[in-house]
Amino acid sequence: MKQIVLGTAGHIDHGKTSLIKALSGIDTDRLKEEKERGITIELGFAHLELPGGRLIGIVDVPGHEKFVKNMVAGATGIDLVALVIAADEGVMPQTREHLEICELLKIRHGVVVLTKIDMVDEEWLELVREDVREYLAETFLADAPIVEVSSQTGEGLDTLLKVLEDQISRIPERDMGHLFRLPIDRVFSMKGFGTVITGTTISGSIRLGDEVTIYPQGIDSKIRGIQVHNKEVEEVRAGLRTAVNLQGVEKASIERGNVLATRNGLRPTFMVDVELNLLSSASRKLKNRAKARFHTGTSEIISTVVLLDRDLLEPGSSCYAQVRLDAPTAVLKGDHYVLRSYSPVRTIGGGEILNALPGKKKRFSEAPLAELKKLHTGDLSEVAEVFVRLGRFKGVEEGELPFLANTGRKKIDECLKALKAQKRVVQYDRERGLLIHADFYQRAREELLQTLERYHRDFPLKTGLMKEELRSRTVGSEQPRLFQFLMAQLTAEGRVVQEKEVVRLAEHRVALAEDQEKVRRDLEELYLKGDLQPPYFKEVKDQFPGKTAEEVLNVMVQEGLLVKVKEDLFFHRKVMEDLEARLIEFLREHGEITTPQFKDMTDASRKYTIPLIEYFDRTQVTVRVGDSRVLRKR
Repeated sequence: MKQIVLGTAGHIDHGKTSLIKALSGIDTDRLKEEKERGITIELGFAHLELPGGRLIGIVDVPGHEKFVKNMVAGATGIDLVALVIAADEGVMPQTREHLEICELLKIRHGVVVLTKIDMVDEEWLELVREDVREYLAETFLADAPIVEVSSQTGEGLDTLLKVLEDQISRIPERDMGHLFRLPIDRVFSMKGFGTVITGTTISGSIRLGDEVTIYPQGIDSKIRGIQVHNKEVEEVRAGLRTAVNLQGVEKASIERGNVLATRNGLRPTFMVDVELNLLSSASRKLKNRAKARFHTGTSEIISTVVLLDRDLLEPGSSCYAQVRLDAPTAVLKGDHYVLRSYSPVRTIGGGEILNALPGKKKRFSEAPLAELKKLHTGDLSEVAEVFVRLGRFKGVEEGELPFLANTGRKKIDECLKALKAQKRVVQYDRERGLLIHADFYQRAREELLQTLERYHRDFPLKTGLMKEELRSRTVGSEQPRLFQFLMAQLTAEGRVVQEKEVVRLAEHRVALAEDQEKVRRDLEELYLKGDLQPPYFKEVKDQFPGKTAEEVLNVMVQEGLLVKVKEDLFFHRKVMEDLEARLIEFLREHGEITTPQFKDMTDASRKYTIPLIEYFDRTQVTVRVGDSRVLRKR
């Protein structure tokens, strides 16, 4: 059965609370101050059984202009509004403001109730009818039924009940949503139970024992008890006024404006990207960076409104904006909000939240505006693609997309399957499900290849760039998994080659000029003649022009023709291969070798034998045991 919440709206002293009491028998004014002053200050709650047996929840809101923020909190989650207008006064300021708030919150169903008809004559009542119908002509209540009642005499109440039942039958089933959310409008303690919160469940469902989180604080708890219309239940679904008994949470740690939600279902944020509509009734233009009161769910937060494509927003106009909050909130894409001026306090606009977890945006920038337009008007596939794109080079985890797009996992998975097939998004880390947009993936590929190309051009005699240095020079370098994925892809495609820790373009070859070839021949001859006692490089490099010898020497080391034993000391490969063979043969015959014995084998001075034996330790040919070396087991 459809779950419906009826909410009141209307000017102060137009009889909202009296009407609810006449219909349900419940007085929603519970505060001493409300009784003494005769006005509603806080939200009131009741329930009503309709003639057909359907039970609906009721939220009664205050009408005084000082308590409009409480009215906004109460309007969250209502399916049907009863716009209450006193027949003796007609349309008044808060009638208008409350109706504007309902329109901003995208409430689409309602009835108009003319109260206090016992206080006016028929002629006056006819004038009020005409005035009300004319006022409502351009609103969502243009075709709504108008019911005339007296809460004092009971006249018209039966008709109203039937009209409510008829209107409810016209309301479509609400979208359940993919996670449980309940904006909190009351919090109190009950002896023997502990902390209890109330609110309207706006999406999802919960059962006894479910794990939940209170946002934006991030307080974890468990459901200890649930009540709907003062009756204990085991489960509650979207569309119900709900009271929840929480386990292990102090009353002082929760307040109105917080949200109870599925464990880890939301993310706290200090800013939101929005579509902003400034009401035609707004008294002035909205300036960029204007201070305003941001209402969403049951919260009110002081904020700064950053207009992204203009400096002034005219009344009756719309734009994209970023609302930067003085305190955190927890919302989802698609939520509606109301904006009220900072001072004097008046409802000025509102709209839809497009991104519940954005980064700061640069004003007058085409790309962010285009992305916001897609988030506003695009289908789910376009929305999912935009959120992956917003991840830039960092990417987005697949598990974050249901939150960002405010959509169930099954629908997101279907979208991603199509986007991957179209190569619009790329999964670069299967373990964490990390996705990167194809545009950023392509940019990262191109930059990596261009970095290697520049390096080869600047250092033609070097084989390639060290892998870690290449990573640090590549966009997205703080994402090692992206770099590893790029390397794997480019290697598989034959675009790059990795030799140990050196990376080069596949087509790169070290090519020496004629004068460099001569230096190469001279160096090779020098190191062959030097055998196991070659000159240290610093002793011979000045025999060659400029840095030619140093550059050629590096090429010879990279090719493996020369072996670097320590800084400035090199040996020819053939010499080292011959020495290694003799050393292994000696160790196999004698089991160990001392430094003096190794010195005798090389017939070289200590300045060569010590670096050489340590080189064989480093290359794991030998291992030191006391003062001797033995053959390392392989």
